[in-house]
This record gives sequence, structure tokens and C-alpha cells, in this order.
Amino acid sequence: MTTTPRLPSAGEAKRGADGYLTYLLRQAGAAVRLAMERELADLAVTPPQFSALTMLIAYGELSNAELARLTLQTPQTVNVIIGNLARRGLVVKRPDGSNGRILRLVITPEGKRLAERCKIRADRIETLLQSKLKPSAERAVRDWLAALARDLPQDD
Repeated sequence: MTTTPRLPSAGEAKRGADGYLTYLLRQAGAAVRLAMERELADLAVTPPQFSALTMLIAYGELSNAELARLTLQTPQTVNVIIGNLARRGLVVKRPDGSNGRILRLVITPEGKRLAERCKIRADRIETLLQSKLKPSAERAVRDWLAALARDLPQDD
């Protein structure tokens, strides 16, 4: 009779501080995404939908391609996200003033109200993340994460 070894929980063994950075980043990202999914579930908003609404508030009217880049999604995925948000009346599409082939995505007042409700919940997670860092370490972590995004090779 063989016994299956006990798998380590998050934060233990190779899933802990001695694990590969790439794995630890992915594990942390998955934990944050799950927490966000749970926070937003009763509002019927997914984390990618919240991200799209947030970027539309922050940057105004965007093309599908621009929104895809900002939300780290493929254009095809953003099409699905926007389709779902549009059916709920949270975003609308308008023709671009200078290029009729481009549609600009615009958040509606209802979309802004929902995004504000989502932000209150997302801020809970942000506060939890910050509570795990000393203020002096937070700046270093933020700078490190931004440098990774900026300096690692990208396709675009």
C-alpha cells in the first residue's frame, strides 16, 4: 500500500519563501484573483470586468485594443468582457471621431456607480495586502514589481 505524500499548503516548502520567484508571483496572483472573485461575486462582476471599468474611468474613451493592453487581456477576451458589460448597460460603443472603423468604449453612469461599489471591495484586498508589508518595504516591493513589468521582455 502506497501513501500519497502530504502536499504543502500555500506558503510552505517550495510554495513558501524558498520557492522560485516565478512560482511565488503566480501563486500570489492566483490568491489575489480568487479573493477579488469572492469580493465581487454578489455584484455579478468578474475581476477582468472590474479592471475594464476601472481603466475606462481612469483613461476615458478607449478602443478595444487599448483596453486589452491596459487590462493585460487579449483583444478577443476584451470583446467578450465588453459584450457582457454592454448587455448590462455598463458600457456603450461610440464611433471614433477621426476613424470610423474604430469604436470607442465609454463607461455609462450606471457602470461608474457599479465600479465605485466594486472599488470599495477591491480596497479591502488592497488594505490586506498593504497590512502584510512594513511601510518601508512597500515602496521597494512596488518598485520591484513595476520594474519587472517594465524590464522583462514583452511581445508588444
